Amino acid sequence: MARIFSGIQPSGELHVGNYLGAVKNWVALQGTAEAIYCIVDYHAIIAAYEPAQLRIRRREMAVGLLAAGVDPDRASLFVQSDVPQHTELAWIFNTVTPVGELERQTQFKEKAARAESVMAGLLNYPVLQAADILLYLADRVPVGEDQIQHLELSRVIVRRWNALFSPEADFFPEPQPLLTPTRRIMGLDGQAKMSKSMGNTIGMLDSPTEIWAKLRPAMTDPKRIRKTDPGTPEVCNIYHLHKAFSPPETVEHVARQCSTAGWGCIDCKKVLAESMETELVPIRVRAELLREEPARVDDALASGAARCRALASETMRSVRERMGLD
Repeated sequence: MARIFSGIQPSGELHVGNYLGAVKNWVALQGTAEAIYCIVDYHAIIAAYEPAQLRIRRREMAVGLLAAGVDPDRASLFVQSDVPQHTELAWIFNTVTPVGELERQTQFKEKAARAESVMAGLLNYPVLQAADILLYLADRVPVGEDQIQHLELSRVIVRRWNALFSPEADFFPEPQPLLTPTRRIMGLDGQAKMSKSMGNTIGMLDSPTEIWAKLRPAMTDPKRIRKTDPGTPEVCNIYHLHKAFSPPETVEHVARQCSTAGWGCIDCKKVLAESMETELVPIRVRAELLREEPARVDDALASGAARCRALASETMRSVRERMGLD
């Protein structure tokens, strides 16, 4: 069976962009491959943070993932820092990764351009990503389109390490992407990817009142000024959220009503809010039950970490032997 790995930063409560762009796919993949899912707290500390808040955000993320359907009986869910071999392998991969490859990464260039002082952690972020994946010899990685370049770098690292230390038979596999069905979720501003730091998200566990308060002013078709103006559904972010949450017949009706000015944007948003409620209510109920039984969350993370430490130890034993470190 193929082994898949994917990680998510502990930004706190999951938002709709996380859910549609990653987590919903994680849940679907649990029965098709050996699944390993990680809350990547080492990645989260490359920017300024409060330690107490990090602990809270890790917990909230675990609750959200379990409530969304990640099943500890069918997938390993754990916190990255509970498996110390992640950083050990990242250091090893640093020794075979050219700086030029890291400086060419689009995300590094964009973030470095906005920073007053660039930390080495930002430059080496994709090396740790490669270590996360390859520590478990994973050959499939569910990712969004914005992570494709980092995954390509992982394959570069694999080829260089294998050529140096395992030329007779490739030890590390070259991980391949599994693109998520919903590839890019725009924020409520319609201008950028849904991101908590941008303040353009809907929380997956938000109440109906909170969801409506965020949907009501959300950007739609910028050329539709009056209710009587026909719209273009394909350029409207609300329409794309309908495609993610609403049944096909509703999506078809929304497109027709929008393009003929049969509905105003508020009407369209009300129907979207109803569709979102249908999918999100069971998740909110499960999250509340998990908060009432914290031992279930502790047990899920502990069992996932124990299994992954065993896999990681075996990988690192082989790596150190091949490199002359043992």
